[in-house]
Amino acid sequence: MGRLYYQVVRVTDFGPYITKLVLAMPRDVKAAELNKDQFSVYVTIRDKKGDVVEMPKSFIERDEFVESKGYRVVTDFYPCDLNGNKTESGRYVALELAYGPTYKCTSAIAADFRNINGHERYTFCDYEITQLKPIGEGNEELTGLVFDKLAGVHNPQRDRFLEDVSDDKEMPLRYGYFVPDLKGDKKPLIIFLHGAGEGGDETAIAYSGNKVTELTEKWVQEKFGGAFVFVPQCPTMWLDDGSGEYGDSGKSIYVEALKSAIDCFIRKFESAIDTDRIYVGGDSNGGFMTMRMIMDYPEFFAAAYPICEAMLDARISDEHIAKMKELPIWFTHAANDPVVPPDKYVLPTYHRLMEAGAKNVHFTYWDKIVDVHEGFKTENGEPFEYMGHFAWIPMLNDDCRVDFDKKPVLVNGKEVTLMDWLALQKR
Repeated sequence: MGRLYYQVVRVTDFGPYITKLVLAMPRDVKAAELNKDQFSVYVTIRDKKGDVVEMPKSFIERDEFVESKGYRVVTDFYPCDLNGNKTESGRYVALELAYGPTYKCTSAIAADFRNINGHERYTFCDYEITQLKPIGEGNEELTGLVFDKLAGVHNPQRDRFLEDVSDDKEMPLRYGYFVPDLKGDKKPLIIFLHGAGEGGDETAIAYSGNKVTELTEKWVQEKFGGAFVFVPQCPTMWLDDGSGEYGDSGKSIYVEALKSAIDCFIRKFESAIDTDRIYVGGDSNGGFMTMRMIMDYPEFFAAAYPICEAMLDARISDEHIAKMKELPIWFTHAANDPVVPPDKYVLPTYHRLMEAGAKNVHFTYWDKIVDVHEGFKTENGEPFEYMGHFAWIPMLNDDCRVDFDKKPVLVNGKEVTLMDWLALQKR
């Protein structure tokens, strides 16, 4: 008879991964009784229909698709509490698992989400953890344990969010949101607009498909004195202009619906939201929509933070530039972005704003996006380099500190990060 286990999910710089399994043991176990060879971990990943999902073999071998099943590598082990927190002894045992985009840890079996028909989805991960060697001795010896009954999933970052739907009768939008500690003054509102893969009908993906959850962490919240986080989701893509193709028209069928959703959320918390401190930003497809919103409603927002934004500069008129130059904006992009080439998008727009006399517009322009937080390494031991499009990684980690001229951004003579700067902006 199989025993119970729990999955622990962490939203990483590369998306949500099952990074740990927690096993419910038949007795208390001490750290000294455990070793790395005592368990094998096998996973089969299925979609909602129950079919085994096929994925690229790894982030590097993207053209070779394999079934998402196989053995995962255990990197650490220890007694723990129910949530996987390390203890000296206990009724639970944690198995930490290798994860990430590096070659030796294939994305096909480690990630907790998959791209299915163009949109990311959380999947169903069936684990079988088999005991290979005894634990303890004599009357206390444990042998032959199999853990194959999922008792629960711990995803604390995702679970900080609530979900709702806007009240727009023609085009209601789903959204996830975080409510801060409401003590004291009214709180600012941070709006994050998701990328192409996070659209669809699974709202949790919009705010946990990448590290948007970081905006709810204590270190960010303290910068703002507490802040609401609002993450709406569109059913297709923000740059959907209704033509059936997602091109570069610069238009979106979601402009009015998104503004309606924002207004709906503000009404929901009208006594607690400071409407002079509404910040809008997003990545890629969401960066496009950030630009669309500040082009159409430049006086509504206190500041904007477009990331690898996909609004063709050719679609931005001189009239738009004249209005946007008054709005505080901090762009983030990488020079080697293969998806949204900066010379057609952000670079000319930034230069036009500066030539128009913008006083509070900044631009952190990365040469490349390299891992500095997760510890992902190449086979040669070098820090892993992400695709150049992934500029949301340094932004959400608050690594953006320098302007286009590579000099620190200063406010009142003090160096600031993008998050520091954003928290200071007021309409």
